[in-house]
Amino acid sequence: MPIIFGALGLLFPRVLIIVLWLFTNWFRGVFDNVIYLLLGLIFLPLSTLWYGVVIHYFSGAWTPIPIIGMVVAVIVDLGGLRSSRKLW
Repeated sequence: MPIIFGALGLLFPRVLIIVLWLFTNWFRGVFDNVIYLLLGLIFLPLSTLWYGVVIHYFSGAWTPIPIIGMVVAVIVDLGGLRSSRKLW
């Protein structure tokens, strides 16, 4: 089951955030306010999911693995924002 959620999170992170928020209490205690979750849903969904993983599975400790994961998540999230230049 975690593999299914992991694959769903990589392919459709916004869908997974909505499912986790509606049907579980996974994001309760992660964010102080729902607005942070909504901003993460809109702008940086994969980073928002990774932040939740760090809080739950790494006990909020920012060791090298969570930091590397966050850097990768931010790069993936912001990767679609750059404009592609066509040379023709």
